[in-house]
Amino acid sequence: MRKSAASVQPLYLQVKRHILENISSGKWATSARVPSENDIVRTFGVSRMTANRALRELRDEGVLVRVAGVGSFVADQHVQAHPLEVRSIAAEIRSRGHVHRADVISLERVRAVAQLAADFGVAPRTELYCSLIVHYENDQAVQLEDRYVLARLVPDYLNLDFTRVTPSEYLADVAPLQEAEHVLRAVMPDERTRRLLAIRADEPCLLMIRRTWSGGAIASVARLFFPGSRYEMSGRFRP
Repeated sequence: MRKSAASVQPLYLQVKRHILENISSGKWATSARVPSENDIVRTFGVSRMTANRALRELRDEGVLVRVAGVGSFVADQHVQAHPLEVRSIAAEIRSRGHVHRADVISLERVRAVAQLAADFGVAPRTELYCSLIVHYENDQAVQLEDRYVLARLVPDYLNLDFTRVTPSEYLADVAPLQEAEHVLRAVMPDERTRRLLAIRADEPCLLMIRRTWSGGAIASVARLFFPGSRYEMSGRFRP
């Protein structure tokens, strides 16, 4: 029997989603004070640890800022993507005060062919799960996510509703990140990618190949395509 997304989504993610929905809807504007840990415990009936994790992750993601002794407030939402961050596309979009939605194109069980087996460092025909999802920002396609995950690490993957929780959010909970690798390159997309992202035949894409490790194994290999005219990444570094 398939589980509903609500039955498998961790409580702290439900709290985060509630806060993010209030921000993206405009109910809580920049500098608005969000509920405290005590408020969240009373409203949702969750533990203080759960409430603290939800608020802490939203602060780490740049959605909230904390003022010591006062509380947490909605941060300035106009930010850019950082090339070294491993962040949910939904959180990134909502941090800009925009609305995220996702269309799941396919969700299936596969066996690792030679190249995929090499990417994961596993034997050929190892069981993998594959998801193909288009992410939208204010109803404009901004990312095509073509992701493979190691089935033994994420047994419920095929049961999830990825219109409600992103693969990145789910993986962060069930396969905590140990290490990540990013490869960035410009590519000319194939016909399927152009069609799903609704871009012209002559428009290039930014391709990010992301591998993540958890439990000493490669948990996920994702090819993330961004339309060149709609997306940019920037970062500032201090040696």
